Amino acid sequence: MNLHLLPFCFVLLLCCPIFAQPPRLDTDPPKRQYFTQRVANGAIDFDGKLDEPVWQTVAPGTDFIEYQPDEGTPPSQPTEFRILYDDKYLYIGFRMFDSAPDSLVRRMDRRDEFPGDWVEINIDSYHDLRTAFSFTFSCSGVRGDEFVSNNGEDWDSNWNPIWDGKSQVDSLGWTAEVKIPFSQLRYNNDPEQVWGFQVQRNIFRKNERSTFQHIPQSGSGWVSRFAELHGLSNLPRNKGMEIAPYLLAKTEHFEKQPGNPFADGSNQQVTVGLDGKFAVTRDLILDYTVNPDFGQVEADPGAVRLDGYQIFFSERRPFFMESRNLFDYNLTGSATGFDFDGDLLFYSRRIGGAPHGRPQLNPGEFADVPQATSILGAAKFSGKTKKGWSVGILESVTRRENAQIDLNGERRKELVEPRTNYFVGRLMKDYDQGNTIIGAVFTAVNREKGLDWLHRSAYSGGLDVQHFWKSRWWNVTGKLLFSRVQGTPEAILATQRSFERYFQRANAPHLRVDPTRTALTGTGGTVKIGKYGGKPDKLGGIVKFEAGGTWRSPEFEVNDIGFLQSADEVNHFVWAGYHIQQPFSVFRNMRFNYNHWFRWDFGGQHLFTFYNVNAHAFFQSNWNVGTGFFLNPHDISNNALRGSAPLRRPNGYGAFAYFDSDQRKKVSYYGNVNFFNGFEHVVTSRNVNGGINVQATDALRFGLYPGYNYAWRKQDQYVQTARWGDEIRTIVSEVKQQSFSLTGRLTYNLTPNLTVQYYGQPFIFRALYNNYGIVADPLAQGYDARFHRFGEQEITAKDGLFSVDENRDGATDYTFSKPDFNFIQFRSNLVVRWEYIPGSELFLVWSQGATPDAYHDLDTPIIRSLFGNVFDVQPVNILLVKATYRFLK
Repeated sequence: MNLHLLPFCFVLLLCCPIFAQPPRLDTDPPKRQYFTQRVANGAIDFDGKLDEPVWQTVAPGTDFIEYQPDEGTPPSQPTEFRILYDDKYLYIGFRMFDSAPDSLVRRMDRRDEFPGDWVEINIDSYHDLRTAFSFTFSCSGVRGDEFVSNNGEDWDSNWNPIWDGKSQVDSLGWTAEVKIPFSQLRYNNDPEQVWGFQVQRNIFRKNERSTFQHIPQSGSGWVSRFAELHGLSNLPRNKGMEIAPYLLAKTEHFEKQPGNPFADGSNQQVTVGLDGKFAVTRDLILDYTVNPDFGQVEADPGAVRLDGYQIFFSERRPFFMESRNLFDYNLTGSATGFDFDGDLLFYSRRIGGAPHGRPQLNPGEFADVPQATSILGAAKFSGKTKKGWSVGILESVTRRENAQIDLNGERRKELVEPRTNYFVGRLMKDYDQGNTIIGAVFTAVNREKGLDWLHRSAYSGGLDVQHFWKSRWWNVTGKLLFSRVQGTPEAILATQRSFERYFQRANAPHLRVDPTRTALTGTGGTVKIGKYGGKPDKLGGIVKFEAGGTWRSPEFEVNDIGFLQSADEVNHFVWAGYHIQQPFSVFRNMRFNYNHWFRWDFGGQHLFTFYNVNAHAFFQSNWNVGTGFFLNPHDISNNALRGSAPLRRPNGYGAFAYFDSDQRKKVSYYGNVNFFNGFEHVVTSRNVNGGINVQATDALRFGLYPGYNYAWRKQDQYVQTARWGDEIRTIVSEVKQQSFSLTGRLTYNLTPNLTVQYYGQPFIFRALYNNYGIVADPLAQGYDARFHRFGEQEITAKDGLFSVDENRDGATDYTFSKPDFNFIQFRSNLVVRWEYIPGSELFLVWSQGATPDAYHDLDTPIIRSLFGNVFDVQPVNILLVKATYRFLK
C-alpha cells in the first residue's frame, strides 16, 4: 500500500469538480424584493416608536412564513418591517404584533446571548451570496451581532460593530427601531446597490421562528437564498476609521514566600495600549492592536490528560476572535466530528502562549518566569472585493522573554522565549455565484536565535476547493496541504521523536530517525463528498451523507502555529443520516445517524476501526433527548507507549445518552452520561455531566454545572521508559483516574449595557497507579500476553521510589518514581462591564486562582479532597480596571 501517492491522486480529484457543472434544481421559493428610499438626515426621532411620518413613505415587508416548528405555515403572530436610510445610517423599523403583549418575554442577558423575544436582520451588503452581517435586537433592548460566513455555516458572535436600537411595548405587541452606521457595513462603490437580506422573528414562549424570505430547511445554504433589498443609491464613500486607546491599572496579591525576592506578596502594573480599525477601501479593513491586554477574558477550565495528547483551549481574546472566519482552517472539517477534526492549520492560542523554556536553577536561586509571552502588536487585513476575492492577512510579533533569576541579591537573565513573528494569509475566490470556491492558505513562524531546540522557522499552506450543485444539496471538497519546519539538528531530532510521530518506534519500517537533518517537509489533505439537502419524503425526512478521507504524512508538522494531534496517519470516514425535519406526533423533529472511521499509518498498518449509531428527538414540549451506541473492534496506538512500539489496545463497546429540558422555563436542566467497556474487562470509563439554569428574574440568571469522570485500565497505562544495559524497558501499570469539577456562572443585567458576570470552577484530577510491569509483546492478540507484571521479588518500594530487579540477582536494574498525583485548581472571574457609549467600555475585574499543595492527598475521597484543600490556601487575587474609548470617524 503506497500511501505516498495520495497527494498525486488528490490533485486529479481536485480538478474534477471545476469542470463538472450538473444541472441545478430550482426548489426554493422565488426571491422576494423590498424597495427602500432615502430620507432627510434627522427625520427619525430614534425612540423605538415608529411614529414619524417618514416610516409611511415605504411599504411594509409582511407575509412572514414560519421557519420552525411548523415550517411553511403562517406564523401565530404577524410581523412587519420598513427600511429607510440617510447619509449616515441604515434604519430598520419593526412592528411585532402580539395578541397577548403581557406574555412577551423580556429577559436580559449579556450581548450576543439572544434572550427572550427578539427580531433580527441579516444583511449581505457584499451581495456575494456567502457572507452577511447579522443584527439582533431583543424586546428588552439587548443587542446581538454576528458575522455570517460560508453561506450560513459559520456565525461569529465575536464581531462587535457600533450600532444602536430602541424598543417599546404597547397594546399591539412591541416595536423596535434599529440604526446601523454605513461605516460598519462593507459594500462596493457602485452608485446603485442591490443587497441580500433576511428578517426573522423569534417568539420565545412558543419557541417559534418566522422569516420574511422563506428558506426551506430541506435545502442547503442560508445567505445565498436571501431576499433582495433595492433602492440603495449613492451610499457614503467614507472609508471609516476607529481608534480605541485603553488604560489599565492592575494590582495582584498573593502569598508571600520567605526568602523569595520575587514573591513579596503583591505586584502593581499600569498599562496603556491601542486598538484600531481602518477601512482601506469600503470592503477591505485593517484591524490592529498595540500592546494588547486581555485581563477581562474568562479563565480556561481545568483539564488534565494522561494519554499524552495536547489539551485544546478555545480562543477567548477579542482581537483574535473577531473576524476570524477567514483564518479558521480545519484540516478536515468533516460532519463526523471525530478527533482529526480538531486539527487546525492556524490555532491563535499559539500567539502569546506560555514560554517554551524553563530556567535552569542552581541551589539557592529563585526565578521570576513570565506566565505568558507578551504580544508587542498584531494586525489583521481582511475583506471581500466586488469580484469575489476574499482576502485575510494576520501578522503578530511577540516579545523576547527572559526569566529573572536571583541568588542572594545578584541577578541574571535566562532566555525562555525568543522574539517571534507569526503570519497567516488566506485567499479565496468565488465562482458561479458561490457554487465553486477556490482558496489558498499560507502560514509562517520565524524565531530569532536563542533556544536551539525550537524551530527557527515553520511554514505551512495549501490549496482548497469546494463545489456545490443541485440546489447546493451536493458538495465536494478537496484540500492539499504542505508543511516545512527548519532548525538545528537538535530541534529537528526532537520533532522526529515527538509524540505526534515517534520515528524511533519499533515496527515502523517506513520511518527512520536521522539526527543530522535540519528540516522536515510533510503533506496533508482531505477529499470528501456529501449530500446535505434534498426533497423530503412522505414522512418529511431527508437522507444526508458524507464520505471521504484525510491524511497527514509522517513529517507533517504545524504545531508552531496550528494544532495537530497526530501525524503519520490516513483516515477514512463515513456519515449517513435520515433527518425528519417536519413536526409529527409528539415530535418537532428527529434524526438518525450512522458513522464509521478507519485508520492506517503510512506503513500500511491498520490502526483503528470504530462504528457508531445514534438517534436524537426534539419534542413538541421543547425537551430534547438522544442516545447512541458505539463499537471499537480494533485499536492500535502508535504513541501510547511514547515511542517504544505500537500497542494493541483493548477492543470494546460503549453508549451515551443525554437530555435537555425546556430552556424557556424559569428552571431548566440537562444531563448526559456515557460509558465504555473493554470486551476482556480490562478497561472501563464512565462520564456524567449535567447542569441546572435558573432564570430568577428577567435580569438575573445563574447556573451550576457539575461533571464527574472515572476511568480504569488494567495494565496498559504508560509510566516511564527505563534503560537496562543495552535494552529499553517500557514500564506500564494499572491506573484509576477520577476528575470532578463544579462550574458556576451568574449574569446580572442592571441595564442592557451594564452587566455583572461571574465564572468560577473548582477542579480536581487524581490518578492512582498500581501493579507495575513492562511491555512484553505489544501487538499480541491476548491482552495478558502483551505485558509482564512484576512479581513481589522483582520490585520494591521505598520513599516513593520503586527499584526493579528484573533478573532477580539481588542488584537493582532500574528505578522509577511513584507516579500517583492529586491535582487541585480553582479559577474564577468577576467582571463588571459597562458600555457607557456605543463602542466604548469600562471593565472592573476581580480574578482568583489557587493551586493548593495537595499532590499527595490520595486517600481522602475525591470531592472531600477538593473542597478540603482548594480554599485552605491564600489565592492569587488580581484586581484590574480597564477603560476604552472608541473614536469613530
